[in-house]
Amino acid sequence: MSGFDAGWVAYSNQSRPGADDEVPYLEKHAAQAKFHEFLRTFQTDTEGQQSSEVYKYSDALIKDKSRLRVDLQDVKLFDPDLGACLQRSPAEYLPLLEAAALERIQRSDRQDGENQAPSDLQVFLHSSAQFGPSSMRELMSSHVSQLVMIPGIVTHAATRKHKATYITLECKTCHTIKTVTCKPGVGGAMIPRMCDAATLGGEGNTCGQDPFIILPSRSKYVDQQQLKLQERPEAVPTGELPQSMTLIVDRHLVGKISPGTRVSAIGIYSIYQTKDAKSKDGKGGIAIKQPYLRVVGLEQDIEGDAHNSPTFTMEEEAEFKAYAAQPNLHERIFAKIAPNIFGHADIKKAVACLLFGGARKRMPDGTARRGDINVLLMGDPSTAKSQFLKFAAKTAPISVYTSGKGSSAAGLTATVVKDNSGEFFLEGGAMVLADNGVVCIDEFDKMRPEDRVAIHEAMEQQTISIAKAGITTMLKSRTSVLAAANPPSGRYDDMKTAQENIDLQTTILSRFDLIFIVKDERSMDRDKQIARHVLNVHKNAGSALEVDEEEKKEEEFLKRYLEYCRVKCSPRLTQRAAANLATDYVEIREEVRQRAAGGEGEMPAVPITVRQLEAIVRISESLARMQLQVDVTEAHVQQAMDLFKTSTMDAVRAGATEGLVFTEDQKAEMHHVQVQIKRRVSIGGFVSESKLVDELVRVGLNDSLIRRALLYLVTCGEFEYRKERRLIHRLQ
Repeated sequence: MSGFDAGWVAYSNQSRPGADDEVPYLEKHAAQAKFHEFLRTFQTDTEGQQSSEVYKYSDALIKDKSRLRVDLQDVKLFDPDLGACLQRSPAEYLPLLEAAALERIQRSDRQDGENQAPSDLQVFLHSSAQFGPSSMRELMSSHVSQLVMIPGIVTHAATRKHKATYITLECKTCHTIKTVTCKPGVGGAMIPRMCDAATLGGEGNTCGQDPFIILPSRSKYVDQQQLKLQERPEAVPTGELPQSMTLIVDRHLVGKISPGTRVSAIGIYSIYQTKDAKSKDGKGGIAIKQPYLRVVGLEQDIEGDAHNSPTFTMEEEAEFKAYAAQPNLHERIFAKIAPNIFGHADIKKAVACLLFGGARKRMPDGTARRGDINVLLMGDPSTAKSQFLKFAAKTAPISVYTSGKGSSAAGLTATVVKDNSGEFFLEGGAMVLADNGVVCIDEFDKMRPEDRVAIHEAMEQQTISIAKAGITTMLKSRTSVLAAANPPSGRYDDMKTAQENIDLQTTILSRFDLIFIVKDERSMDRDKQIARHVLNVHKNAGSALEVDEEEKKEEEFLKRYLEYCRVKCSPRLTQRAAANLATDYVEIREEVRQRAAGGEGEMPAVPITVRQLEAIVRISESLARMQLQVDVTEAHVQQAMDLFKTSTMDAVRAGATEGLVFTEDQKAEMHHVQVQIKRRVSIGGFVSESKLVDELVRVGLNDSLIRRALLYLVTCGEFEYRKERRLIHRLQ
């Protein structure tokens, strides 16, 4: 039995963390040594594969000694046990990774003869592959204290605060200095109730209870900010409210994210005790904890960023390039737009152009030109306007669908909210949440005028300026707007002028690149075709799973092709295409001028301005982008001009005054009607339009002539419509 205890000691560490778990446990000194070896030796090639080309993290530390981005998948590739420990217990192992990075910098500086090693370094974690829960709804109690990766939209960014990492205390009686470490995240510090300095000499404690005071000047702080992360609109199940979560960011992550930014947050899923945790009866509240995410890495999903743009495989890129090289590509893409809707070929072209978009441009003076295309569908009910909006919302990678009556100015742009602490913060609306995407607004005519005015800036400058409650800022709103509206009477009346049918302000109409008048044409042949198409759609719905799977594949391919074209292609006009476009624009302006001069002198309902010239440029760029071409040719300009003429120019020409030439007697009668209207309405007075028309009809005047005279007076600025054209107000 001699020597049974010589040279080694056997023990059982039953209390160590992870003893009963499947994830292996590494001692701290061993883990830090492995992290140091990982940072020193991990190599990768230019495409991210492990090879002997580049020392990825060693070179990164040489370039920037204050921060380091580490891919969690690289750690797992280097040592699966180390990566599993970091994912399972990040609060314990992430400080070891930062300490290893600091040690690596210090060793490198000593070798180079430098003595300026940083005192603090922050490691950002990111992941090239999704791990753990993929949404907020999948977070469970078993994920507490683990590393998770959650996508969403930042809707609220609080002001910057300063969090103490450790505080310095001084005893009021014996002036003993004591340092207390603060918990990370929203955790605080436990200040001792008694001073233990007097008891060290064997005497009783004479300092009393609560003797310590805090010395702020000798404490250490870091910047901290609170964010609010909300589920992405496309990820919210139908009929449910989007869930949200509090994010806590610190140090170099503070102030980097603005409301409306789409991010993938990697952090430690943590819990904290709320102030109002106690229930009304005072029992059981202490066990209820509120979850939050202590962020250790943020990846922005913003179009145009080098490492944040959508990634595509080599096979996908080859497939997309082969698809773009096919003949009749435009017709193939247009056929994929809302295939269940019969007809409306021009609207399908417009929706396709809206989804692909034009090219954004940054000018030398710092200003920007929008590349997003706005489309308005105006016309009769039951003409599939809402179905086009639903298709665009489903197909666009980023989209928000809303209704005009249920939308306010604050809900569309941004609002200032007061939190429980009394501070004001911004919450982004639909136009902010759909940044780099599409906003679909149904029942656009039902919106209040002041709410429509609120989106003027967002539709043209693509920014939302806020100056409320002491908050002055500017949010990005790079979105396309697809809106659907009905005329004031519900149906498009051919006997009324375009101004009467399109009851929207000129300022909002000029911001739409394409305006379509959608009419329910009454034709027996067309009705038969529509009936046959609709019945076939209903009959074949869900009958063949193979057909449904094929449709899903087509939708997914169109989505990916959209993303690829928007990221990889930014076309520009050629010299000859620009010259042709300038000539066509001048001709259109001359046509509108002659129509205004040859008729009753009234201006068209849809103005033709320089914005429409830029609209044709954007449509031409969109058509070139569909083919992955960097040059906009004359053919693209001609196709865009044809689409513009069949949409907006048809809306300009629409109305009951089309082709009418008034004789001298008719002009005199029109003047007589205007005099009768002015006699019955005093300057500054209000009168109901229906009552005024009925009264003038009773004295023998023509109803159509009365309405045209009213419209002429409104155009001249002598009268104005109020209360959705129900009241008439005389200005002069």
